[in-house]
Amino acid sequence: MSNKQALVLNVGPQHPSTHGVLRIVLELDGEVVVDAKPDIGYLHTAIEKTAEHRTFTQAITLFDRADYLAPLSNNLGYVLAVEKLLGLEAPPRAQAVRVMLAEITRIASHLVWLGTHAIDLGAMTVFLYAFQQRELALDLFEAVSGARMHQSYFRIGGLRDDLPPGFEAQAERFLSGFPAKLDEMEDLLTKNPIWLERTKGIGTISVEDAVALGLSGPSLRGSGLAWDLRKSNPYSSYESYDFDVPTGQNGDVYDRYLVRLAEMRQSTRIAQQSLSRLPGGPINADAGKVVPPPKELIERDMESLIHHFLLWTDGFPVPRGEVYQAIESPRGELGFVVISDGGPRPYRVHIRGPSFVNLQALAQMCHGRLIADLVAIIGSLDFVMGEVDR
Repeated sequence: MSNKQALVLNVGPQHPSTHGVLRIVLELDGEVVVDAKPDIGYLHTAIEKTAEHRTFTQAITLFDRADYLAPLSNNLGYVLAVEKLLGLEAPPRAQAVRVMLAEITRIASHLVWLGTHAIDLGAMTVFLYAFQQRELALDLFEAVSGARMHQSYFRIGGLRDDLPPGFEAQAERFLSGFPAKLDEMEDLLTKNPIWLERTKGIGTISVEDAVALGLSGPSLRGSGLAWDLRKSNPYSSYESYDFDVPTGQNGDVYDRYLVRLAEMRQSTRIAQQSLSRLPGGPINADAGKVVPPPKELIERDMESLIHHFLLWTDGFPVPRGEVYQAIESPRGELGFVVISDGGPRPYRVHIRGPSFVNLQALAQMCHGRLIADLVAIIGSLDFVMGEVDR
């Protein structure tokens, strides 16, 4: 140890104050944190390796389980990477639906963060309000996919199914009512003196250090840099949407809180734009033997039935090559490296998880702070251990 009087304390891996299965080795000088070393790997699921033994389509379901609070974001990043290898582009209707559901996913994910972050610091009412709204978002996911969490709804070349009848009205009700509900939650916290005491000036990191450590998403934008892949490297038609990139000034827990609140408002704005301009037309690209035939054809056309059978048993070959595709997930830059050897299964898939990269800033944010500040700092990073460990 650097300090002979320091005390080493294990926090986790099953400690109620941590998010996910994480162990932190704290070095303390009294109540002051000298060092905080994350010890990861307790939730390792071999998602990347397992993908090598699945067809490109079958692998979609695996990536739902990485960032399990934003499965449709994982779906989107992965299918865009495979589409890049294939030289495919989803039709306009599929792109609009992808954007709308990705932004509702961002809202749902940030609501989990807001509720759990608040309850970590003693504000239980916000937790109940946040999860009540998240349930309405999950209702939308259930309507389109039949699943509330692991939807696997985006497909290579488009979507699994078209939007069901009544979905647009249901989505509009949620999106039009959400800002007022978010105002209620913000009223409980933003000017609350206890909340300010627990978050302002806590866990600060400069924009220079944030960039040097590779931070992205709200953890970076809270330090003042307006870097958002939806603006800088747009995908899935994001360049046609009007929205702002919220930033903070001080890079502390409070600024990261404000940025995520503002992001939920911007996501509502984007989703409403997508809903209002939702085009007609097909939901899947005309891509030969890559996209399954319409279900109504399978019942009356033998060639379509064989096509469908072969897709789900053998998959389809993807041209040899290597691509990197990144999207702006709720936690930051979520990137997929996908390598194909020309066969129907990925030769290699690697996830650039923002939670994994953002977690390395924990030691710097905690240094010199009281041990009581640790919970607030951990919550402000909003990492998901399934994405860290993979």
